[in-house]
This record gives sequence, structure tokens and C-alpha cells, in this order.
Amino acid sequence: MNQSISEILKKKIDSIEADTSFDEIGNVISVSDGIAKISGLHKCQAMELLLFENGSYGMALNLEEDSVGAVIFGEFKTIEEGQTVKRTKEVLTVPVSDDIVGRVVNALCEPIDGKGELTNTSREYVEKPCPGVIERQSVDTPLMTGQISVDALTPVGRGQRQLILGDRQTGKTTLAIDTILNQKGQDVICVYVAIGQKQSQVMRVKQLLEEHGAMDYTSIVLASASDTPSYLYLAPYAGVTIAEYFLKQGKDVLVIYDDLTKHAAAYRELSLLLKRPPGREAYPGDVFYLHSRLLERACRLNAENGGGSITALPIIETQAGDVSAYIPTNVISITDGQVFLESNLFNKGIRPAINVGLSVSRVGGAAQTKAVKKNSGSLKLGLAQYREMESFTQFGSDVEEGTRKILERGERAVELLKQKPHRPFRAGVQTAMLYALNHGYLDTLSIDEVAVWKESVYGALSNDEKALKEIEAGWDDSIEEKVKSILSEFSENK
Repeated sequence: MNQSISEILKKKIDSIEADTSFDEIGNVISVSDGIAKISGLHKCQAMELLLFENGSYGMALNLEEDSVGAVIFGEFKTIEEGQTVKRTKEVLTVPVSDDIVGRVVNALCEPIDGKGELTNTSREYVEKPCPGVIERQSVDTPLMTGQISVDALTPVGRGQRQLILGDRQTGKTTLAIDTILNQKGQDVICVYVAIGQKQSQVMRVKQLLEEHGAMDYTSIVLASASDTPSYLYLAPYAGVTIAEYFLKQGKDVLVIYDDLTKHAAAYRELSLLLKRPPGREAYPGDVFYLHSRLLERACRLNAENGGGSITALPIIETQAGDVSAYIPTNVISITDGQVFLESNLFNKGIRPAINVGLSVSRVGGAAQTKAVKKNSGSLKLGLAQYREMESFTQFGSDVEEGTRKILERGERAVELLKQKPHRPFRAGVQTAMLYALNHGYLDTLSIDEVAVWKESVYGALSNDEKALKEIEAGWDDSIEEKVKSILSEFSENK
């Protein structure tokens, strides 16, 4: 009897599954301005999610010997000294899915457009290493912006990082939005990251995209001016995480960061509140790494790794056109070129207000279609000569014949490159216009007539899909003859 009881007890003991798991819990030492200092979390990881007693989440940024400095997402006014904080043991992730296209989400990829939750989501790390050199291939496929001045002078390729910079109100966002509009039908997913902007302004952008049918392939990540610095800091990383989700599927993605100046300012604010030592202009020492680890995730993968791409268009706001300031020079050194928009040109009505001398693409002709490349080769040099001649001759009346021709051709080139907002030109339209400029079709027109001529060509070619496809397919004698015949019709009708 005793033996049977002991056997029963042994079986009962063996069947017991002891739960040895435990939670590591700390306490809030201090909290202010969305930053909490926590004790007791000795095994906390960098960028680990932390759960506060009031239900808010935070992220560990400072790992010190006796405390952890964390930024708080969401409500922090009800967090008080002495409250508990629990480790989640998970590094920060955000939910992504195919359903995120057409939606507006916050920096944690939570929908804020009132259209319900995302479905079929998977969670992706917000911070991860960028693809290595072996996984990449060179940029050789154009990503047309629809702006003739950009596609002809500083072209952008799929997988490139092209900086847009300029003062306030010089058309930076307009250029970026027009690039999104031009991706319609190009099988490119777009992600627009709004950092520190007014919600009303972003809603206007969303409405514009909807009117043009562009929200069908666009996601908006919004960290508005009223959000805490932690959301502004996180937003661009959430945007590139969404882009990488589609990159894994072999798709081409365009990401716009509008703008990284506010992103750097938010990180500076967080760093100063975390008591990190300030450096130049009060930015922390790792502010270069802040943007380099973001923009290096833009790439063109080779066929063995899916062949997708992430093209990045970061936006930087300058002060009085100073491109040599700290943050602009940092981002210029990371990117593959820049488009500099100048206030003086913008105020003269030259829009996009691109400064030809300070704008450059390090990818160059590799990011152009054959037709555009063939017809845009001398444009940049011609505009540079025109700008120089213009400055020398503005106070003189008599100029020699050669100089006069350069000035007249330059004036017509400037007029041709002007473009109304939200009306991108297809590659075929751009090719015809550039060919006309190079071969003297505009020389007999007055400046006012050039604008009318351009609108006529745009209207006619935009409705001739067959002709556009022929021109965009390549460039040879037969296509050149096709362009000549199209342009001759407009010359005869003049």
C-alpha cells in the first residue's frame, strides 16, 4: 500500500510543469518631457520596448550602469515617480502588410485614418543592418520624376538616394509629390514620411494624391508637429521598414522623408533630455549616424536577392541657402547627389527653382532613358553658360552675335524647363521638348510663345499613347524621324 502511494506521488510530481519564467520589473526614478529614467532593469537591451504601469510603451535608448533612459510613446503625464516598468524583452518592431498601401499610419505603423486595423500583418524590426555590397547591384534603371529639369539635368535611378534641399517655400515638397504622381502605372510603391508637419498640410497632400489616383500605390507615415519628439525620431525608420517589406517581394519602392531637418532637431531634443553631451550646434556626436544608417537602407538588390529597389528622396531645409551648414553637409555626404532649389529663382517664377550649378547626380546618364540621355547632354553646359553670360551682360546693351545666341537659347531653355505643379511630363514628352530645344525649333519663337508651344506639345503628346511608347522605347533614326514629324506639325500650325 505504501509503495503504491509513493508511486502515485512520484507520477504526480513528474507531471507537474514548473513555470520558471519571471518578469524583470523596474521603477521610474524621474519623468519629464516624454523621457523616463528607470532603475532595476539591469538586463535591458538597446531599443527594447518597455511597458509602463499606465499602459504606455517606451523605448530604451540610454543604457547606463545603474539606470535606463527611455523615450515614452503616447501619454506620459500620468506616469509618476515610483511606478513600475516591465521589460517586454522585445526590440522595437512595427506591423506591416500589403494592406498598408493606401493608408495613413503613425510612427508605430498604427492606422490613424479611421479605416480600421491592418490585416495579415507581420512584425518587422525598425532598426536592422542595411544590405551588403554583395547583395546589391549598380543603379541602371531610371525612376522618372516627371520634372524635365530633374530628369534631364540630375536624373534619379531606382535604388538611388537623391537629396532635395532648399529654403522654406521653394517647392521641395511639391517636387517630391510630383515624383509620386509620376509613378502611376510604373509598378512602384511609394511611402511618404511626413516629419513635424501640420496635420492639415499632410491631409491636403493626401487629398491631392487621392484626386490623382496616387493613393492606390502610396502609404503615408505621419508624425505631426503636435506629436512628441519620440514619434518624430521613429517615423523615418518606420517608413523604410515598410519599404523593406515590399523590397523583400522584389518590388521597387520610393521613400520620401519630408523632412530630415526636423528629424535631426527631434533627435537633438531627445538627446539633450537624455543628458547626452552636446556637440556642434548642440547636436549629439552620433547625428551623422542617425541619417547614414537610415539612408544606407536604400539600395538596388541583384537578381539573386529578388531584384527590388528602395529609392530615397530625403528633404533638407536650409537657412538662407547655406548648403555648408551642419545637417545639409552631413546628408549631402551620404546621398548620391542633390537637387538644390534656390529662393531667388523661385521668386522669379522659375519653378522648379533648380540651381544648375549646385545640383548634381552621381549616377548620371545610367539613370536616364536612352532618348532623354541622347537629347539632354548639352543642356546643363548651355544653362551654365547662360547664367554666366546673363550676369555679365545684365548692365550692358551691346553684345556680340555668339553671346546673343547663347543668351537667347538659354532664355528659351529656362522657359522650357518651367513646369506647373502636379503636371509631370512623361519621358516621351520630355524627349520631344529637349529635341526641339537642341535643334532650333524654339529659336524663332518669343518667350511668351514658347510657353504656349510647350502646352500644345504636352496636350497633344499626352493623348497619343502610341507615339509616346515609340519614343520611350529607345532612340534611333526612325524614332528621330518620328519626333521630327510631330514637331514639324506644330511649326506649321504656328
